[in-house]
Amino acid sequence: MNAQARKETTSVNAQGEVEKRVETIDYSSSAGKLEEVRNVEVIHQPHQPNSNTRGGVLANAAASVASSLQSAKEAISRK
Repeated sequence: MNAQARKETTSVNAQGEVEKRVETIDYSSSAGKLEEVRNVEVIHQPHQPNSNTRGGVLANAAASVASSLQSAKEAISRK
């Protein structure tokens, strides 16, 4: 990966959790097709040690899914 193509930012989301966002490049290809190159944003959300109850894990998983879906919507709308 080209280190020049990465941009990292750290912020606090609406739930008060720290997120690290990394803008990078995704290289993918399928058999018989040309390589596809696109800009992507990856969001890292560290696991909180005090959220080991069932509800906490499920709530965190749901929040992560919601965040991922929002990022996908934003990425699609930028095209």
